[in-house]
Amino acid sequence: MRPDWDNYFIEIAKVVSSRSTCLRRRYGAVIVNDRVIVSTGYNGSPRGLDNCVDVQKCKRIEMNIPSGERYELCEAVHAEQNAIINGSPERMKDAVIYIAGFENDGKFADAPPCKLCYRMIRNAQIKVIIYLKNDGSVVRMKL
Repeated sequence: MRPDWDNYFIEIAKVVSSRSTCLRRRYGAVIVNDRVIVSTGYNGSPRGLDNCVDVQKCKRIEMNIPSGERYELCEAVHAEQNAIINGSPERMKDAVIYIAGFENDGKFADAPPCKLCYRMIRNAQIKVIIYLKNDGSVVRMKL
């Protein structure tokens, strides 16, 4: 069966997440305008720094820090941030961002953007956020 556009781009975000270099969770983001991919991004260390998966070390895991807390201890750039950094500002205006995530055990992770990513998405003038929930359903948020 042919997927609708939202499911098509969520599936692409899932594949993008496979490039993640994070030991805790893998996230992928795809920015789309007029059904054309503008940019993609996944979570991981900034360019030029060692990746957590390569050194097999995560400060937040070592300190048992819960999800959503103490981001300052993490070197990673979020998938949404990387997609915005890699995209053209003109093409992101009025676009849609699709976000998918996986726990380290392969189960779906809730993928709503954090507060900082939400502000960056708004600043990029993206108009819709579509993300995957941990139960596999898809949520659409108009901005």
